[in-house]
Amino acid sequence: MTQAVDTLVILGASGDLTSRLLLPAIGQLLTDQPQRSISLVGSAGDDLDADAWRAIITKSFATVGAKGDAVEKLLKETRYVRADATSADDLQNLLGSVKGVPALYFALPPAVTAKACQALGTFDLPKGLTLALEKPFGTDRQSAIALNAQLATLVPEDQIHRVDHFLGRSSVFNILGVRFANSIMEPLWDGLHIERVDVIYDETLGLEGRARYYDGAGALMDMIQSHLLQVMAVLAMEPPSTLGAADLRDAKQIVLRATKVWGDDPVASSRRARYAAGEIDGKKLPAYKDEEGVDPSRETETLAEVTLQVDTWRWKGVPFTLRSGKALGSRRREMVVTFTPAAHIPTGLTGSTEPAKLRLLFAPDSMSIEININGTGDPYELERTTLKAEFGPGALLAYGEVLEGILDGDPSLSVRADTAVECWRIVEPVLAAWRDGKVPLEEYPAGSEGPEDWPELG
Repeated sequence: MTQAVDTLVILGASGDLTSRLLLPAIGQLLTDQPQRSISLVGSAGDDLDADAWRAIITKSFATVGAKGDAVEKLLKETRYVRADATSADDLQNLLGSVKGVPALYFALPPAVTAKACQALGTFDLPKGLTLALEKPFGTDRQSAIALNAQLATLVPEDQIHRVDHFLGRSSVFNILGVRFANSIMEPLWDGLHIERVDVIYDETLGLEGRARYYDGAGALMDMIQSHLLQVMAVLAMEPPSTLGAADLRDAKQIVLRATKVWGDDPVASSRRARYAAGEIDGKKLPAYKDEEGVDPSRETETLAEVTLQVDTWRWKGVPFTLRSGKALGSRRREMVVTFTPAAHIPTGLTGSTEPAKLRLLFAPDSMSIEININGTGDPYELERTTLKAEFGPGALLAYGEVLEGILDGDPSLSVRADTAVECWRIVEPVLAAWRDGKVPLEEYPAGSEGPEDWPELG
């Protein structure tokens, strides 16, 4: 664990990411941990005065009911500095004005972040500086390697936080607790007892004005290449010796190194589609290709599905299917572990013979186990029942957990350099097949469950 941070500097402080996610997380963190004292410096190209910057913070803090002495202290002392994030002179002056150990949070588009990192390499950086970057980490494997090389010239790896807020600390620990703290579960966690694993993140929201980013990314790069591969790695990893950053990140990396497209066939093992005009909850949505800011010729998918294999003894023969999409009829955010069918059901028992399923849901986190039991009316008739448990919301928002790790110098939940590259390596064959038109771009009406001929997951 590296040195704790005294001052958080946000580049892109006037943007949506800062006001909608970062500032509420800071307010909640200071309310939950009033003993924590940090300074906040906002910076962007906009010409904001101190009162305007403080008003942005106050409005964001109000969304989480932030209060207490630590909150008031931050509001009183916070500063805003107008600066060009790609200018070496501006960045040097900005960091030179900061007291104590700083963390620099890039709430910026990836291309601007890359230029800012190049500018940071032209002058001496403050001792202990931490860098926090939003995904995507590069646009392909080679660019991720190049970005990692650039970052390595600036600060040590354990002072680089490649932020993936998708798996907050509570979600990670919930998965680990279910797996490793129950002797009835871990012995079954392999290909002898598990038939398939599905990780699903379906949203009812459409583009929501994000064409500038999303139309250049799509569902595969936006969700599967980053977030869902991280979920899969936690589900499939070997038991770590400790919950320390090194052990957790090593365990995830070992899984990802063993992961590839199912059967080495990206055409047969992937699907893509985009939404056509439709209706969700009474709201009419235009076809994706007609959304403002979208270039139809890019053929950007809004629903992606990829099946992978993990080439280890534990997971031999088990397909891992990752799916994510927008503008769908129902919201699904879950990991579904389908166990193998019962080896023998005694003659005389009828009814449900489906295999048992474990569902781990996130945002909000909960779990359920679906099993067959003897019917209440007829003991010879098997019925399906579900056992449920709520994990609770966790102490902090996902970004609060991210910022806690950054401020405390704990990179446990950040993406390591080699992992960022590995995730691109896994999806590259699929991206290549899609670019070559080998996998058709299908369509589904907004508000539906996707193309009718796609098999149901989970």
